[in-house]
Amino acid sequence: MSQLQTDQHQKFEPKEREFRFHVGMRNIKTAIAATLCALLYAFFDRNPTFACIGAIFGMGSDFNDSKRSGGNRLFGTIVGGLIGMGLFYIYIQFYPEPTSRFRFMLFELLFVGILIMVLVCQLLVIPGAIQPAGVVLCIILFNTPVDAYISYPLNRIFDTAIGVIIGIIVNILISRERVDKIKHFFQFTKRK
Repeated sequence: MSQLQTDQHQKFEPKEREFRFHVGMRNIKTAIAATLCALLYAFFDRNPTFACIGAIFGMGSDFNDSKRSGGNRLFGTIVGGLIGMGLFYIYIQFYPEPTSRFRFMLFELLFVGILIMVLVCQLLVIPGAIQPAGVVLCIILFNTPVDAYISYPLNRIFDTAIGVIIGIIVNILISRERVDKIKHFFQFTKRK
């Protein structure tokens, strides 16, 4: 076998990766942000799930990454929530007391909603918001009680915003630069 053939053959062989446990700064910051959300919501006797999800999605490796991923989550929630509210409103105009035999219209609305959602995200130049928008749209169309089709999406938008904000704040307060400065300070004082 020539050297070229050997090199090409080795390229496609899966390399064994050595597994090791690693808890890095991003993991710790994510855990802190989600826990802070849960603690905050305990004071208001409110379910922290969507705030915690917002904090987890809002945590990036640095401030800019947090802003991007958290912004995608938040804008996706807003887009999916608003489209979901509108489509659910249309649904209850035809079926004010929906039952399982009338759910077929929800499938049609989902199809239309996803198309609208993708177009809105493209128009706003936030393609990273498409997936979270789709999740929220599906939740609203298939899991929201008729009497809560407005309050439920608004609460999800609010909760997601709180979580994203907490995630970004934690990422700013516990930035790599600050941690490195603290480490350097303690190493410097240890030497003296």
